[in-house]
Order: sequence, then C-alpha cells, then structure tokens
Amino acid sequence: MASRANATGAFTYRFPTKKGIDPEAITVVGVIRHYIVKEDDTLLDIARRFDLGFCEINALYPKMDPWLPPVGKRLLIPTSWVIPNTRFHGIVINIPEMRLYLYLKHINMVTSFPIGIGDYGFATPVGIFTVTGKRANPSWRIPKSLQEEYEMKIMPPGPENPLGAYCLNLSPGTYRIHGTHQPWGIGRLVSHGCIRLYPEDISILYRLVPVGTKVEIIYEPVKIGFKKGKVYIEVHPDIYGKIQDLFLYAKDKIKQLDLLDKVDINKIKLAINVKNGIPIDITK
Repeated sequence: MASRANATGAFTYRFPTKKGIDPEAITVVGVIRHYIVKEDDTLLDIARRFDLGFCEINALYPKMDPWLPPVGKRLLIPTSWVIPNTRFHGIVINIPEMRLYLYLKHINMVTSFPIGIGDYGFATPVGIFTVTGKRANPSWRIPKSLQEEYEMKIMPPGPENPLGAYCLNLSPGTYRIHGTHQPWGIGRLVSHGCIRLYPEDISILYRLVPVGTKVEIIYEPVKIGFKKGKVYIEVHPDIYGKIQDLFLYAKDKIKQLDLLDKVDINKIKLAINVKNGIPIDITK
C-alpha cells in the first residue's frame, strides 16, 4: 500500500441542544480534499490512501475506470461527513454509507473508518449490540454452510483468514467487527453480515474499544448536519432498498428537526438526485 494520508483523524463535535438551527452545533466534520492521479494509481489505491471505502470514491466518479484513472486528473476526495447522532458514545455504524464512527467518551471527539458490509441476502442487521470479546490473531469457526467450500471447520490465523488480525465479537454472537485479508472489499457489499475494516484501521479500533462498548447499527441514507449555523444534508444510495421515497424521507427528517422553513427544497432535491455522500449546504 502506498503511503497513507491522515484523512480521518479525530474531530471535535457538538450535537444540537434544541430543535431548529443551533449555532453552537458542529456535526459536519473533516474537510474536502483534492488529489492528482499519478502513474500506476487505481481508485482503490487512492481510496485506501485517504482512508475511504471504494463506494465513497465511486459515488463521485461512477463512470471512471477504477483500474485506469486518467493520470494528471484532479480528483475530489470526500473526507468530510455528517456524523450520526448517538445515544451511547460508543460505536455507530451507518449501513448505507458503509462507515463506522467511534465516539470518544467525555471529550466530544469522534473518529471514523470505512467498512465492508453484508452482501445481498446476507444484509448487516440494524440494532443495538455490545462488544462481548476481543481476539487478536483469531481463528475462524466456519459456518456449516461454508465448510464444504473451505474443506475445514476451523481456519487458523494466517493470511487467508477472512477475520484478519483482529476481531471484536458482538452480542448475541452471530456478527463481528473484524479485519480482512481482502482490502479491496472495504466500501463494498462483501460479507455474510459482519463488518470488515482495513487491516490498519482494525488495529486502531481494537486498541480503542473496550469490552462492553455499545454498538448501534443504523440505516440512514440521509443525514442532516450542522456547522457554523448552517444546515447540511448528506445523501447515500439506499443500498438495501428500504426507503420508498428518499425525498419524502429527507423532508420528514428535516421537519422533525423543525427546519423546513430554514432550508432550500431545490438544494435538497439536488442532493437526493446526485447521492454522492458529500455534505451539502441546504440553508436558505
């Protein structure tokens, strides 16, 4: 892997304390960056260099050949996000954007990592979970449905183990947050429901997350955020087809926050149309 930019880091946030626009609220974090494509770059290389999943780059450049991006082209790097609200100051995973957020308790800081999630037919579930155990160099107890394919019941640690070097077990025991031996799968629907991170990211998360941490898995293709007294919207594809109408879904979210008279409906429609995952200012 090429040298990595410090794209994610930890960011200060402040959730709104009231409905409407709270000028003190900061829930849009990070900054948009740019990158000039170099010889031998692929979009997967570039995504990983900036700690993004493939989906985050592909949303901006869906027609670009991921293996042969044009050398010299200046790319927008989407390293800014609306952070989801949280009840637990633990881990929040938002399925449609394929991203994990870790809220650092008592210091109002959040850090974030791209993830791979469940493929169609093996959807990553929503709900409240708890980290019940941590394992370094884990063995993989292979599900019965896959034992014939792998010709074994338990795979030992090693370069072919899909769990990677670190694993966080989640209650009630079916799903895990873990590394991967296939980094190209980050930002894709690749697993049987578990959450995968880049090897370099799971090593950080593993150190930061104690047993007992709450994990909230949500499904929010539309997020509303705040920064400097302005309202932002971030829109992602409805990857599991759960939302009948994204515009009405977004409008309802904005109404619940008592913001309908503060935003521009045409800007909302544009954001819904492009679904590029970048926070867009929708303030009137």
